[in-house]
Amino acid sequence: MSQRIDLDHGRFRQIIRGKIKQNLRKYISQGEMIAKKGKDAVSIPLPSVDIPHFKHGDKQQGGVGQGDGQPGDPLGQGQEKPGQGEAGDRPGEHLLDIEVSLQELAEIMGEELELPRIQPKGTAKIVSFKDRYTGIRTTGPESLRHFRRTFKQALRRQISMGTYNPANPIIVPIRDDKRYRSWKSEPEPQSNAVIIYMMDVSGSMGDEQKEIVRIESFWIDTWLRSQYHGIESRYIIHDAMAKEVDRDTFFKTRESGGTMISSAYKLCAKMIEDEYPPELWNIYPFHFSDGDNWSVDDTVTCVELLKTKILPHVNLFAYGQVESPYGSGQFIKDLGEHFDEDDRVVTSEIKGKEAIMDSIKDFLGKGK
Repeated sequence: MSQRIDLDHGRFRQIIRGKIKQNLRKYISQGEMIAKKGKDAVSIPLPSVDIPHFKHGDKQQGGVGQGDGQPGDPLGQGQEKPGQGEAGDRPGEHLLDIEVSLQELAEIMGEELELPRIQPKGTAKIVSFKDRYTGIRTTGPESLRHFRRTFKQALRRQISMGTYNPANPIIVPIRDDKRYRSWKSEPEPQSNAVIIYMMDVSGSMGDEQKEIVRIESFWIDTWLRSQYHGIESRYIIHDAMAKEVDRDTFFKTRESGGTMISSAYKLCAKMIEDEYPPELWNIYPFHFSDGDNWSVDDTVTCVELLKTKILPHVNLFAYGQVESPYGSGQFIKDLGEHFDEDDRVVTSEIKGKEAIMDSIKDFLGKGK
């Protein structure tokens, strides 16, 4: 019976995977799924999935050979007048929230977008050790004593010796009764990675643009976390000045001020230099903006920072330009002019939510 249940459950999960892949572009372009994110899973609304079966209709639905009448009565049109039917008592079709792990969601996205597996660079692998509890033994520290197993052993001993009194069920474990959890340390190869998100919060970046960044960063996070055991996310916002913030502030900061992109790149470069040695970390800076910059001179400074301070140390530098009615869109052209042949720099134009999926493919499709 358990084998059949496992088989049915596996079949059900395959149906769910197919439904998610079929509607992946819709899920990626919408933000409500991110709002239903738990620690390691998200809830996805899907139409109810039923196993095919025969369904009998209700009686007295009308039609030839049905309904009230006597043999010989003439056939005619129904006598019911339009609009006089009673209110229905049947439920409509409801959506079912299916919980999907982030790991499985990343696999589905990888299959649909044909994303290559990421090969961590150089010596970025760190071996850590994880203690795993593997059984029970008769010796060990008191902090690892297994109370339930200890008392069961004491109960067995007292029953076998005839000293157990059901009317006065006092169980006193002795030294030989004590049982302890046993463990062993297993090496766990670990690839560390950091994602540094930078976002322009100047006056030309509105709520719609920030929502696009929020959705895209969720899916980028989901994929990269499926590729690395240990990952950190850092957040930088900038207008004419840059500062590091937490995730909530990153997405909720109101737009204001002018734009000086070099301020974010300077802070990013300092963060890498101070905290993330490139021989130990896989580094992914992602910058989102509407393409406006303060001046040509600041763009020159940005290019110099990328060439000397950022690109030599990172796996990939990604720039996403979110379309805005107030932005000039010039910066992506400047990056293309200076880094057209440098495969460490990937740029993507994001014209709206429907373009998020294509942008993710642009950024992650090289498997760096």
